[in-house]
Amino acid sequence: MVLVAPVFAQITPAVQPAPATLTDSTRQQVAIFTPLYLDSAFDMAGNYRYDAKTFPRIASAGLEFWEGAELAIDSLKKEGIKLDIHVYDTKASQQQLDSLLTSEAFRSTDLIIGQVTGAEAAKFAGIAASLEIPFINTNFPSDAGVTNNPHYVILNSTLVTHCVGIYRWLQKNYSLQDIIVFRKKGVQEDRIRTYISDFEKSTAVKLKLKYVTLDDNFTQENLELYLNSEKPNICLAGSLDTHFAQKLCQQLALLSKAGSPNVIIGMPTWDQIDFTQTQYKNLEIVYSTPFYVAPTGKLAASVLENFKTTYYSRPTDMVFRGFETIYHFSHLLTLYGKNLGSSLSDKKYMLFGEFDIQPVINKATMTLDYFENKKLYFIRKADGIVKTVN
Repeated sequence: MVLVAPVFAQITPAVQPAPATLTDSTRQQVAIFTPLYLDSAFDMAGNYRYDAKTFPRIASAGLEFWEGAELAIDSLKKEGIKLDIHVYDTKASQQQLDSLLTSEAFRSTDLIIGQVTGAEAAKFAGIAASLEIPFINTNFPSDAGVTNNPHYVILNSTLVTHCVGIYRWLQKNYSLQDIIVFRKKGVQEDRIRTYISDFEKSTAVKLKLKYVTLDDNFTQENLELYLNSEKPNICLAGSLDTHFAQKLCQQLALLSKAGSPNVIIGMPTWDQIDFTQTQYKNLEIVYSTPFYVAPTGKLAASVLENFKTTYYSRPTDMVFRGFETIYHFSHLLTLYGKNLGSSLSDKKYMLFGEFDIQPVINKATMTLDYFENKKLYFIRKADGIVKTVN
């Protein structure tokens, strides 16, 4: 487990006795949970298993989030913000974590921020409800089965939010055009279709959607049957499968013209795909994401340069997310204190993008289930270059 305060940062292997918690009762307490896999990095004697420039690959995402948290802590310190920020390894032993979460000391926590799995999201949401403090789930895009919990906040928008957002974006941009929805067979694909159909019933402007289910070994010729060779085609990919997405985009690119490219709207998983490769040439690609960092922004450029000179690498999205999440919500905690839960929609102290945190109401019970970030950016790329973001 790890303790971090504004005045210092220290990583301690979970197999060693935890250091005395350095807290100030007059300061608000923030607990950050992230997967650092410290037991994999240190042996039983507390010796680091790797050389100074190496860290277990499995811990990359957690370490990147931690690096972002360090940037936030440094900024908060410079601004004179007085908080005690504790960082814990979610991959410590279950016994240690359970002991921590049920300890008297942890009851003084004012805010929980986590990079978590589904099971961890449900667990921390329950803890937050019992303590009546917010839990910010920074990465897991699901309600994790949580209901009737106004203390649970999802930043990485859920699939239903993306489906509704995509439909609205299509209404705004292609309401009068035929739209071909290419999909494959699968439970997730059926869920996407259901989300779209459910929203369609409640909206006045209906899209001209045509669903096409493709076999796993579909070819360019299979797609041609549904495309108009005389004008650009507007297509929607109704699957989260990135392998399906890559194949679909490659085939559509081959059927596209430089002057009038086909357009394909994809899913949030598409931000994992490298669209700079030549096989996607002459195709316009659009996908939704709740997080976008403009590389030309002054602060973003500073972080990029810092990582280039310090680590000889580029910071990942999790670095920026760790930075922004800890900075933003720590400031709001300082500003609102015990009333933070009713002030989550405040957009002050954002660094790179914007959150739009809204209540999610259970339609069956008409009660508040949780809060969710409804802000979506639509990234439009052509030949691997970002053309627009809106």
